[in-house]
Amino acid sequence: MPAPRQAAERAEALRAEIERHNYAYYVLDAPTVPDAEYDRLFRELQSLEIQHPDLLTPDSPTLRVGGHPLPEFAPVRHAVPMLSIKTETDTGPEGARSFDARVRRALGLEEGAPPVEYAAELKFDGLAISLRYEDGVLMRAATRGDGESGEDVTQNVRTIRRIPLRLHGAAPDLLEVRGEVFMSRPDFERYNARQRALAKPTLVNPRNGAAGSIRQLDPTVAAERPLSFYAYGVGESRGWALPLNHSGTLDALEAFGIPVCEHRIVVRGAEELISFHARILALRDALPFDIDGVVYKVNSLAEQKQLGFVSREPRWAVAHKYPAQEEMTEVVGIEVQVGRTGKLTPVARLAPVFVGGVTVTNATLHNEDEVRRKDVRVGDTVIVRRAGDVIPEVVAVIKERRPKSVEHEEPWNLFKAVKGVCHACGSAIARDEGEVDWRCTAGLYCPAQRKQAILHFASRRALDIEGLGEKLVDQLVERKLVESVADLYDPGRINVESLAGLERMGEKSAQNIVAAIEASKDTTLARLIYALGIRNVGEATAKDLARHFGSINGLMETGAEELQRVPDVGPVVAESIAGFFAEPHNREVIARLEQAGVRGRAETRPTEEAAVVAGLTFVLTGTLPRLTREEAAALIEAQGGKVSGSVSKKTDYVVAGEDAGSKLDKARALGVAVIDENGLRLLLGN
Repeated sequence: MPAPRQAAERAEALRAEIERHNYAYYVLDAPTVPDAEYDRLFRELQSLEIQHPDLLTPDSPTLRVGGHPLPEFAPVRHAVPMLSIKTETDTGPEGARSFDARVRRALGLEEGAPPVEYAAELKFDGLAISLRYEDGVLMRAATRGDGESGEDVTQNVRTIRRIPLRLHGAAPDLLEVRGEVFMSRPDFERYNARQRALAKPTLVNPRNGAAGSIRQLDPTVAAERPLSFYAYGVGESRGWALPLNHSGTLDALEAFGIPVCEHRIVVRGAEELISFHARILALRDALPFDIDGVVYKVNSLAEQKQLGFVSREPRWAVAHKYPAQEEMTEVVGIEVQVGRTGKLTPVARLAPVFVGGVTVTNATLHNEDEVRRKDVRVGDTVIVRRAGDVIPEVVAVIKERRPKSVEHEEPWNLFKAVKGVCHACGSAIARDEGEVDWRCTAGLYCPAQRKQAILHFASRRALDIEGLGEKLVDQLVERKLVESVADLYDPGRINVESLAGLERMGEKSAQNIVAAIEASKDTTLARLIYALGIRNVGEATAKDLARHFGSINGLMETGAEELQRVPDVGPVVAESIAGFFAEPHNREVIARLEQAGVRGRAETRPTEEAAVVAGLTFVLTGTLPRLTREEAAALIEAQGGKVSGSVSKKTDYVVAGEDAGSKLDKARALGVAVIDENGLRLLLGN
């Protein structure tokens, strides 16, 4: 029985409204309704189609969730062949000049004739697809195949939300749109992260992800993959006045609601083609999707027809590529590098390979978990990727090429590879529970971490040594004037004479640095603890430790279990502190600091009269009229109070200034007392 007229009208209205929201969200990147409202509309349409199956149409948005699995893909014959275009082998400027010269010769243009007009666009690294619209409704999608015939992948393509199921406006009787299905890098990374969290297989790279998704026999799998689409041309059409040029064709497709890439331009002559090629190369790494070059097309369709084809390739178009960003090579070794923060990173040593415009011999493997996930072994053939200035990385192993000699090896183990110690300094390595990175525990001593340790030690919130910046620290370390932070206080190493001879330094600057180092000796215990750079110990924890122990020696001699009695010090932080002080190198540096007079003043305990705020927790938000947040926090902590960064039921007071945000809202929701700066001053007796 046909559906009631009211149900049919409602279904039609829902389809139109949902597709408007899809277009706004996926194409324009401008959502028009909240997700909950979109879901409500979608469920209403699904319910109507279930109750009245005759309401299900080829352009229904509910088809985007995928249909029944197919036994195989049906063949599709292309009415107008989907031919590939010639690739210009010269990736430099001459590639554009050669193409322009060929076009001019074929058009019979003399030397003084005006330049040819071209449409220039991107060459996407995805899968070519044909979309067949009949009376404005998407009826079929097919792969390129061999150019003459491809495969029917309609069910999978319908799941791509950027592709309209019905064209906007007055649609032609028949319009075959051609373009590229691809997966953006951010979508690729998010998908893989989700797959790893679920312990499911990940995708090798965005291109394989796109191609593999479209060729899934089960469309529900394709529906889970975050695919995108850009149109680049037209095949067969009927009932449509074709524009006079290629750029006008793309504009018309965009008006129909079909996504067309914004990075396209009309230029005149070879030099403007070269300029476009260079501009896109500079932009390439910032694009959210992969391209392997640009495409030049003679803009006039009449001239395209005049130029015709040769060897089944159009004379009027060419792909001007960039150097490949992915290549295959062999892993000849796996080594471990120590970074400036102590992180140990496995690095693949590679048989030299030219990729991304340079010869690559090393590629990062990120961390031990990544090495195991990708199952990288010495002797493997791997895919290496290099994009712009990004460090080359191993993307995947080609298992089919794995030598039999390594098939039964155990997964690579970082701890075993380095025998449990940092090769830069010989100190123990450790990995916190739940962390993926192994780290060297000798923060103050390790040569690999030296510059970072000194910069942190001298930073404003630590010992605040004014003038000791990155360029000066680089020189001090490279000339071996400073090998640990204790050397800053050794007058035999750091003095006016030794500093004055450094680049961008003179006697006056040297005197200022020496004076700043001397002044830094007068510091608080909390600042000194923070300056040591103990992993997981920030400013707040350093203040808690200083209040609890009163001296650096008391802190050094306390074990991990006892440390957990300090407020907000849990097992992970306690192990970091105990492990730091267990290293003889670190204790030696602290002893030298004490000898130089850097001991750290014990925190002043609040007087009985001022003990009103002792033990209370405050949260600061907004801009106070007279005090900075740092000044307000210092006043609270000087009287035994604690300053937290987030509001909870344990918060006693929220001190709110101008433009207080979500913290104020949360305080009101939880019933936490809210005061202003004057209220804080009254509490502090100031």
